[in-house]
Amino acid sequence: MTEQYSARECALLAAKAADEKKATDIMVQEVGAITSMCDYFVIATAANNRQVDAIIEEIEKKLREDGGIKPASREGLQEGTWALLDYGDIVVHVFQPEARDYYRLEDLWNDCPVIDLKEAGITDAEYSDRIAKLMGK
Repeated sequence: MTEQYSARECALLAAKAADEKKATDIMVQEVGAITSMCDYFVIATAANNRQVDAIIEEIEKKLREDGGIKPASREGLQEGTWALLDYGDIVVHVFQPEARDYYRLEDLWNDCPVIDLKEAGITDAEYSDRIAKLMGK
């Protein structure tokens, strides 16, 4: 990804940034073995439009300042129910609960390994019943 950070480390930086803005249901899925689209999905849930924006801004800031990378594209920011940041090797999705439940990206890629968020220093992540069950928590 950069000279300083691997794609995995940048994905974990994004997860940590989402956690710092109180995102819930944070998951980092290693999808590179199944798709050539990217190596990691970072998926998080935000309570409302303002929180979607705040999480996206924090992730962009953290990856720019600490990871030295900027997204190649940004999508969905106008609607506020879902947003995407495409960093090439990493794709970040931030959903409001209804949109997350509708798209269920984590179910589509459920054969892919989920990275333990403790690697990002996240020890008290909050999960909905559906996501907790999916992750075996």
